[in-house]
Amino acid sequence: MIARDEALALDAADPLAFARARFILPPGVIYLDGNSLGALPRRTATRVTDTVTREWGERLIGSWNDAGAGNGGWIEAPARVGAKIARLIEARGDEVIVTDSVSVNVFKLAAAALAMNPRRRVIVTESGNFPTDVYMLEGLCRLTGATLRVAADPLAALDDDTALLLLTQTHYHSGAVRDLAATTAAAHAAGALMCWDLSHSTGALAIDLTAANADMAVGCGYKFLNGGPGAPAFAYVARRHHDALDQPLTGWMGHAAPFAFEGSYRPGGGMARMLAGTPGMLGMAALASGVATFDGIDMAATQAKSTALGDLLLDLVAERCPGIDVACPRTARGAQVSLSHEHAYEICQALIERGVVGDFRPPDVVRFGLPALYTRFVDVWDAVDVLAGIVAHQAWRAARFAMRRAVT
Repeated sequence: MIARDEALALDAADPLAFARARFILPPGVIYLDGNSLGALPRRTATRVTDTVTREWGERLIGSWNDAGAGNGGWIEAPARVGAKIARLIEARGDEVIVTDSVSVNVFKLAAAALAMNPRRRVIVTESGNFPTDVYMLEGLCRLTGATLRVAADPLAALDDDTALLLLTQTHYHSGAVRDLAATTAAAHAAGALMCWDLSHSTGALAIDLTAANADMAVGCGYKFLNGGPGAPAFAYVARRHHDALDQPLTGWMGHAAPFAFEGSYRPGGGMARMLAGTPGMLGMAALASGVATFDGIDMAATQAKSTALGDLLLDLVAERCPGIDVACPRTARGAQVSLSHEHAYEICQALIERGVVGDFRPPDVVRFGLPALYTRFVDVWDAVDVLAGIVAHQAWRAARFAMRRAVT
């Protein structure tokens, strides 16, 4: 039996314990849903307020050129914040840009991959991948006449007609993690480009896109990067592909000279051509604050702590929660744990009512996100203690817990 004092001792020895002070966490709540929406960084409200009251309110349109207070001009923010994200995924600063959403960036990069491989007309992804990726690829294939191949074993589905392999590194449902380098090498061996969805990895795992020789990637700003609800996403393209990068959403911000107001499109240099419309600066400011929570943080230490948190959770569930099954790997797992039960939705709602916030994914999974920067070992112990009580007393059977809400 793992005692609560042992969890407290792990917290006392945690080299990342100081990072929790960078966040505002409501009292009486154990927040284990940072894989869906990261917690609020302590500096975000001040940063966004400054963007509203001083940069917008006082400097007005001049902030596009110089927002002052060391924040640079708004016009450079997509590249500036992208370069900070690049550090977290071991990419060069000019290979990452903040723009649009993950869904839109999937569309843009997949279209660019087809343009780079005009004799190949197949995109491969895995069955059970995060739905928005599949939906966007379906839409792209309808427009282009390309073929989407959704396979249980995507590596076995690669062939001489494959232009792109697009996979999620950390699976949203199970938390299973794919090997970046080995999978990328398999795509390249088949003559295909490799695009990674890092939405459940960036800010959680030690990622090295350069060493993996990845071609493209997308990632989310509002999960482990703590950028706030609906935060802008990012896109990565290896420098070797910049000259050939031809994405179809050719908006004015991706133009080589946006304020020349030319009559036809000329792509900007490098990752600038991934831009389309005018970036939203309030969301950009919040994302910049979220990314700053990783200042001075070693990503290998972050991954190690999240793994240890997950191991503790799984050990405690095995000891104390009969009837709860494990729906995630014991190893090669991201910063989340997935558990299964026939009445997972009801159990999730009962947990939330008792101050333990996870989320539900159909048909039968409760997910617990374990961001290393603000999750404590004692949080895990206390959360499982609440879960054990719900299971033991079948508290989830209360009728109110079966009422489905719009967001689960």
